[in-house]
Amino acid sequence: MNKAALIERLATESNLNKKQAEGVLEALVNIIISELKIGNEVTITGFGTFMSKSRHARGGVNPQNPTERIQIPEVRVAKFKTGKTLKDSLKK
Repeated sequence: MNKAALIERLATESNLNKKQAEGVLEALVNIIISELKIGNEVTITGFGTFMSKSRHARGGVNPQNPTERIQIPEVRVAKFKTGKTLKDSLKK
């Protein structure tokens, strides 16, 4: 399912027009991103938790020149942990 299909389904199931559904989806994504940027977690009970984690700096190998070692800097990445309701529904 892509973004357009998600907007259409959201509009249908929530009795909104597509423009309103798109606004709701955009607002949700923006809220999650802004909270992750400042280090907060976003938990949707039953669905899951969005969180940001730091991936430590490490050494690596240049794929274009395998004999060359490179340093990969520390970076923050988004993580998602599924909630119990979502896990249980996928098991069935």
